Amino acid sequence: MKQHFMMFAAYNQWANQRLYDAAAHLSDEEFNRDTGAFFGSMMKTLNHILTADRIWMKRFTGEGQAPSSLDAILYKALPPLHSAREAEDKRIIDWIGGMSEKALAGRFSYMTLSDMRTVSQRVAPALSHFFNHQTHHRGQAHMVLTVLGRPSVPLDLALFQRSEEGRAYA
Repeated sequence: MKQHFMMFAAYNQWANQRLYDAAAHLSDEEFNRDTGAFFGSMMKTLNHILTADRIWMKRFTGEGQAPSSLDAILYKALPPLHSAREAEDKRIIDWIGGMSEKALAGRFSYMTLSDMRTVSQRVAPALSHFFNHQTHHRGQAHMVLTVLGRPSVPLDLALFQRSEEGRAYA
């Protein structure tokens, strides 16, 4: 399981870099424009992904900043948001890399944001959700680029596995 989640942590970093590189070509107006995506704009969508990652990493590790709402705006401008994203991706890779198979098979508990109840679950299925959630919202960010008339950004896992960064996971 560890190799599987290390692949997803590396894929997450790769896909985020590609998405942020594409977002860097947006004007400030385009970055903030409501395009009808679930969170509206590219700015809000990218903030949500980082927000949710920080919430889950706090749940998993007990460390780090965790916003109190899923629509928190951590950074309004792309450069500091990108820097924070890169740091979080490194944190995710380092954390997964330091996990044992026993830890991956273990359980953890956390408090939900929506209804303030305690949930206890296995780590591996929660990690599957964690990485799937990122992919889901990167798809929405991809849609924002398309609506804005920008080139689409191929983010397929198979493409990552064929890349230099992902070849070890193919």
